[in-house]
Formats: sequence, C-alpha cells, structure tokens
Amino acid sequence: MKAVQLVARGKAEFVETAVPEIKPEHTLIRTHRLSLCGSDIAWLHYLPEDRYPCAPGSTGHEMIGFVEKIGESKGGELPSYKVGDMVLAIVPDHGAMADYYLAPNKNVLTLPGKGDPEHLLQAQQLGTVIFACQQLPNLIGQTVVIIGQGSAGQWFNTMTSRMGAHRVIAIDLQAHRLMLSTQYGATHTIHNKEADALKTLQEITDGELADVVIDAAGEVDSANLAISLVKHSGFMLQFGVPRAKVFPINYYDMFIKCVTLKSIVHASREKDHLSTQIALRMIADGDVDVAPLITHRFNFDEVLQAYALQDTRDEGAVKIVIEMDN
Repeated sequence: MKAVQLVARGKAEFVETAVPEIKPEHTLIRTHRLSLCGSDIAWLHYLPEDRYPCAPGSTGHEMIGFVEKIGESKGGELPSYKVGDMVLAIVPDHGAMADYYLAPNKNVLTLPGKGDPEHLLQAQQLGTVIFACQQLPNLIGQTVVIIGQGSAGQWFNTMTSRMGAHRVIAIDLQAHRLMLSTQYGATHTIHNKEADALKTLQEITDGELADVVIDAAGEVDSANLAISLVKHSGFMLQFGVPRAKVFPINYYDMFIKCVTLKSIVHASREKDHLSTQIALRMIADGDVDVAPLITHRFNFDEVLQAYALQDTRDEGAVKIVIEMDN
C-alpha cells in the first residue's frame, strides 16, 4: 500500500509498505477521508529528535474509512459493525495517512445512520475538545479567552458558550479565522497581529482580565500570552500540542497570579470514547454546523502540499480534508 512517512524532522515522503495483517480483536480499515490538525504539524516538525523516523502512515489521525476485515474475537464483545461499513477510527499513533489502517476494535466507532461523512469525521477533534472541557471550572458568568482559532479553537468557542460563559473572547493572528469565531460562539474577537491583546481585553472587560484562558495553539508566544491575560487566581488550560519540548515561560507572572494550570491530552484513552460519541451525535443531529470549517480539500497525492498549508494557515485555511478515494 501507499503511505506517508515522517523520515526526519520536517521531512515527509511517500513510501510503499505492506498492508497490515489482520489480528485478533482488530479491524482493517480502508481509508476514505482524513483531516489535518495542528498536532499533525507538531509531529512533522516538533517531536523529540529520537522519534524520527516515524512509522509509515505518519502523520494522520483524523480518519474515516470502510471496514475491510475483522479479526477473530477471543471471547470479547463482538463489534457492532460489519465488513463494508463506514467507521471512524481513533488513531493515537498517528499512523492513518495510508491506504489502510489496522485499529483495535475498541478504537473503531460506528457512524450514525445520518450525516455527511466528511462532517462526521470532524467528531474526532470536537471529541477532544469535549473531553478537555471536562477539566474546566464552572464557567457560568465567566470571561473565557481562547487563543488560537483553528478548528479546535472554534469548537472551544462553541462548548464554553454552551457551558454558560458570559464572554467568549477569541484571539488569533489570522483574520480569516476570526471571521468564523462569532458563528461558533465567540462574543468578541481580537486580531492580535494588529491589536494589543492585553489592552483590548481590558477594554472589553472594563479593566478586568480573563477568568479562564485556553491555549489552543501550543506556541511559545501563545503560552506566554495566556499568562498575561489570565486574572489573579484564574485558570489556564493548555490544549495545543507544544511546538517545542522546552518553553521559555514568564514563570514569575504565573507564580504571583496564583494561577491554576491544567494541561490536557490523551482523549484517545477515554473509556468507550464517550466524548467522541457525543460529538458524533451532535454533528449527525445538526446541533453544530461543521461545513464552514472545511475550507480545503486535497487528494492523497497532494498531502505534502496540504501539510505545508496547514503549517502556514494561509489561503483562508481552517480545516483541510484529504481525499483518499473518490
């Protein structure tokens, strides 16, 4: 089969490799669609040096596809899907940028009987945001700042507004992403390429800072911006995958503000993938509108160009879909 492989930092190549052999309690999936997110760029450029080269199939983890084979059961619960069904796979090893992917049955989710498959694919990322929101404090009446307005940041706008936040303030360097933010729940936006984020926040809040700041970008600058925007005894959630192993942090300001800091990752380990199941229902029921987020589509043969666009975030890019077949 054809696959992408990260062979060195910043370098991905197409390779030919064997189709995974079926194993007990596993499902072989023929990949149909993938979408990219910031964590794919983190894998491409920012993993520790000893992680390269990665295995074939890296980097891709938001995927849907068709069941090709189902391994024998060893007494466990039989899958709810059958050969030929379209499914969503949870891919913690980022190994799905390939014609086929072998997933443990526990990581294969049956799709609802309704909804556009490309839209349902976005349940993977929405699910990670729902999972992360379980770590937030009570947001009723609070001011929440969300740094980074890619697809994850947009979903944080939606979820925090539904959790009762009084103000949801979206911050991004890209003006085109902020144009979506109010549609997804933000009450205010700050284009911090053109405006001073701290000064603008104070203007919005009559001199107050944010009760909660969510860093959905994972940059050194965004982490330090979060520290500057959170109020004394406020709460910071680090969600964006870090773009470096070691960050120079304004630790003094974080210390004297008595900030509560929480990082969150590993939604793929959640029992029964309940957050992703919730996301699938929300999308299938039309409770959220995925369509405006999907801005670009590339064929599998063009995935290296897609990675570059995901990295620069130019050309109006928000969510990029990779088409494995037509």
